[in-house]
Amino acid sequence: MAESQPAAPPAADAASPLFAHVQQVWQGIKSRSEIYRILLGDIRLISASEGRIVARLDIAPVHINSKGIFHGAVSATIVDWAGGMAIAATGLDKTGVSTDIHVAYVSAARAGEVLEIEAWVTKVGKSLGYTQVEIRKAVEGGGKGEVVSTGSHTKYLKFT
Repeated sequence: MAESQPAAPPAADAASPLFAHVQQVWQGIKSRSEIYRILLGDIRLISASEGRIVARLDIAPVHINSKGIFHGAVSATIVDWAGGMAIAATGLDKTGVSTDIHVAYVSAARAGEVLEIEAWVTKVGKSLGYTQVEIRKAVEGGGKGEVVSTGSHTKYLKFT
């Protein structure tokens, strides 16, 4: 990713209307998507602020490839999901359809580890939304852990 991550604004409280909105959008999508239920059914939204979300996922056996490490397809699914949730964090009810996803695989992760996912909107235009996603190993007590994957996700948003 050539673009540096902007400073994070304060996280919205779990009781905030924006957090509730993103949760509601996620629950609606999850109810209609078998693949999200299988791979991301246990993902936890931690915070939501304008155009930004943070979530956590415990790596389970379903997330592991034949080499015993976190499967790249799950990283791509997370980039897809998190980009959409960042779009939802702008207040939109519909998160669009993917037009482009890029994923860079940086390091390995294993079952039993916890991932922290951070996604933010870089731009929402008239018909396209652009997001960035970073998947890191979670660090207890705060701080940023080792990067597992990074990604960018472009979504078509025009619904007429």
